[in-house]
Amino acid sequence: MIKLNKKTYVIAIIILIIDQVSKSLIEIFFHLHESVPVINDFFYITVVHNTGGAWSIFSNHSYLFIIASVVAIVLLIKFMFGFKNNLRNNIAFASLFGGIFSNLADRIFLGYVRDFLDFKIFGYNYPIFNIADVAIVVGVILLFVAIIKGEDHK
Repeated sequence: MIKLNKKTYVIAIIILIIDQVSKSLIEIFFHLHESVPVINDFFYITVVHNTGGAWSIFSNHSYLFIIASVVAIVLLIKFMFGFKNNLRNNIAFASLFGGIFSNLADRIFLGYVRDFLDFKIFGYNYPIFNIADVAIVVGVILLFVAIIKGEDHK
């Protein structure tokens, strides 16, 4: 059974801080909708304000994502105690909490999420995202691994 220890809290807070600082630095040094190539035809810093979800679904409905984030946090708190207590699972939950809380803070205080990581791979322009989004995806993948290994039962 997972007990959130100090390391888990610290990892979640570090993720939140790194995401918020990176977003703030991007907004200081770049203009909204500015796109700067880092690696031509592959990786760009492109500054956008996303009022929706991935691919800008449900744009201008931040309240839906605020509600969804709060529900996700409550469900994570409820279900995490059924997972085996190990480093991978602790990192998974820390990544999820850090990422969700950081994007939630953007939505609550700004009304949108600040995104800036822009990849174009094999001619496809992926949705622009941020470090919190990466943390959330990593957390989900790690939880899938735990579930596949049967570590989601008390």
